Amino acid sequence: MSKPKVFVSRIIADKALERLSAAADIDVWQDELPPTYEVLTEKVSDVEGLLSLLMDKVDAALMDSAIRLKVISNLAVGYDNIDIQEATRRGIPVGNTPEVLTETTADLAFALIMAAARRIVEADKFTRKGLWKTWGPGLMMGQDIHHATLGIVGLGRIGKEVARRAGGFDMKVIYYSRTQAPAETEKELGLKRVATLDKLLAEADFVSINVPLNENTHYLIGKRELEIMKPSAVLVNTSRGPVVDQKALYNALKSGKIFAAGLDVTEVEPIPSDDPLLALDNVIILPHIGSGSIVTREKMALMAADNIIAGLRGEPLPNCVNQEVQKE
Repeated sequence: MSKPKVFVSRIIADKALERLSAAADIDVWQDELPPTYEVLTEKVSDVEGLLSLLMDKVDAALMDSAIRLKVISNLAVGYDNIDIQEATRRGIPVGNTPEVLTETTADLAFALIMAAARRIVEADKFTRKGLWKTWGPGLMMGQDIHHATLGIVGLGRIGKEVARRAGGFDMKVIYYSRTQAPAETEKELGLKRVATLDKLLAEADFVSINVPLNENTHYLIGKRELEIMKPSAVLVNTSRGPVVDQKALYNALKSGKIFAAGLDVTEVEPIPSDDPLLALDNVIILPHIGSGSIVTREKMALMAADNIIAGLRGEPLPNCVNQEVQKE
C-alpha cells in the first residue's frame, strides 16, 4: 500500500523529517528561498498533507488545486498566511506549533530591549569601523533598563514571559490587553493593567508589542501613537510587522521622537534592501528569529510533523487551530 504524499515547503529538523518519512512519501523543498505561489500550487496538486511556513500563502485558490488535501500544518504559532475560514469550510484541519516557542521568543524580546537601550549593535559597528579613539563620558550613552517602566501590549503567553524577565531588572511593568489577567497572575508577575493604550504609551520607557495580527491590530502603532511615547522610549516588536506603521516608525526614529526600536519583524519580509529604516543607527532589525534557537526549532518541527501525521490518519491534530473540523 502506497504512503500518502506530503509537501514540506522548507528543510526542517532531521528528526521531524525522519518521523514524517515513516508515515508519508515526503517532497521537501530544498531551496533557501520559499517556493513561489505558482510552484506551491503545483506541488500541492496531488498531496494529502502540506507542511507550510508563514511565507507560504495558503488561500482558497491554492486549496482548489489541492483536491486530495487532508491536513495543513503551519510551522509557527501564527497562521495569518492561511485562510482558516476556507480550510474549515472544506473540512481541512489546520495545525500550528503553540507554547513551545513562548520562552524563546520572550528571550529575544528582552534581548532587543537591552540591545536597543544600550546601543549594543551601534557600538559594535562603531568599534569595528575603527572609530573608537578613546574613552569619553559622552561615548555611546544609552537608556537604563533597571527600575524603568516596561509597557506590554498584549498579555498573552509571550507577553507574560517578557514581564517575568523584567522582574530581574526591578522594572515596573504595566500592560494593556483586551482582558484583565487574573489577580494571582498580576501579583506573581508584578503587573498593573492600564485602561488605554495611550496611557501605556505615555508612561512606558520600553514598549513591547506582543499581539496577533488581525484587523484590529493592523497599524496599532502609528504616527499618533508614536508621538505619545517618550522621546527616551524604546519600541520592541516581536509579533508581526504590520502591527506597526513602518513609515511612521522611520519618521519617529529619524526625528528623535523616540529613542530607539528593536524589530524582529517587518511589514515586508525580508525587508527590502532600500528600505530607509536600514539607514538608521537607532533601530535593530532582525530576520524574524524570535523562535530561532536550535532546541525550539526542532520542537516546532516535530510538533508540525505530528500534526501532519495525525491528519493523514484522520485523527485529531495535537494542536489544531480550527477545532470544529476535528473528528472524534
